[in-house]
Amino acid sequence: MTTVTAYAAPVGKAPLEPTTIERRPLGESDVLIDIAFCGICHSDIHQVREGWGDGIFPMVPGHEITGVVTEAGSKVTRFAVGDRVGVGCMVDSCRRCVNCKAGLEQYCLEQPTWTYNAIGKDGQPTYGGYSQKIVVDENYVLRIPDGLPLDVAAPLLCAGITTYSPLKFWNAGPGKRVAVVGFGGLGHMGVKIAHALGAEVTVLSQSLRKKDDGLRLGADHYYATADAKTFTDLAGSFDVIVNTVSVPLDYAAFLSLLRTGGALVNVGIPEEEVQVSLASVFGNRRSLTSSNIGGIRETQEMLDFCADHQLGAEIELIEAGQINEAYERVANSDVRYRFVIDAATL
Repeated sequence: MTTVTAYAAPVGKAPLEPTTIERRPLGESDVLIDIAFCGICHSDIHQVREGWGDGIFPMVPGHEITGVVTEAGSKVTRFAVGDRVGVGCMVDSCRRCVNCKAGLEQYCLEQPTWTYNAIGKDGQPTYGGYSQKIVVDENYVLRIPDGLPLDVAAPLLCAGITTYSPLKFWNAGPGKRVAVVGFGGLGHMGVKIAHALGAEVTVLSQSLRKKDDGLRLGADHYYATADAKTFTDLAGSFDVIVNTVSVPLDYAAFLSLLRTGGALVNVGIPEEEVQVSLASVFGNRRSLTSSNIGGIRETQEMLDFCADHQLGAEIELIEAGQINEAYERVANSDVRYRFVIDAATL
């Protein structure tokens, strides 16, 4: 066992505080990673504050992890000491089901083992990246390409893959019109990736406050959804809309923006129950659907794509002592565009 410093919520809805945790002994297929950086995802806040249901406490959040391998188990073949690596939202899966065998571990029929707020196969709680070190099976570790700095790469392990996966699945590219709802931690990466894929990109944000940033980062158009005229002007415009916000929308209004056969893909999960009228999807074969991160193979593909196109997250680097302040700022949409913790400050 390895004792490491971490930041944890001792109970639900409590502020995070310094603590120590035990990392499991290195197994033959494991790598020990010295964490360099960890992004703060809005889902960390949902889980610490139990907005999505009961959590496992004490909880060490963090699933946007980058660092360096410092030790490798005897049967590790993919990584060596000194390699630059990342860990995303999951650290294991059943490896047997049809989805796991297809490289869709995020849809494991027996449930993936999430990086934190889960129970591992050893029966112990998983602890995330707000910590100094982590032990992970090599099959759930990603290689960070040399062209990506570890700090701006960290949010790609969630925000990057969460937007890349649906954009690829729904064939965003030349000749396709893509809209991104929300321009925050996920949304800004969705814009960058959709632009790099060659799509015509529109941001649909509540206001025009971030319009200059949106256009600078790759959007072709930027509209305020608080303006009812937006829904009239853009009716029937888009092949795919990626909704990154985690609050309920007027889904009928956003579905009306789709072309025939278009898809409104939700990647944010509201804490509240939502109501949808089926009438809003009839008539033009529109789809209301969802997407959940990506498998290990696709996540590596995303990292390589981002390195090739020089895409990293727009970040604010913070010290560990600023985590609680950062949570409040994320809840108030006051970050441009992802907080990243410098693990050296733990």
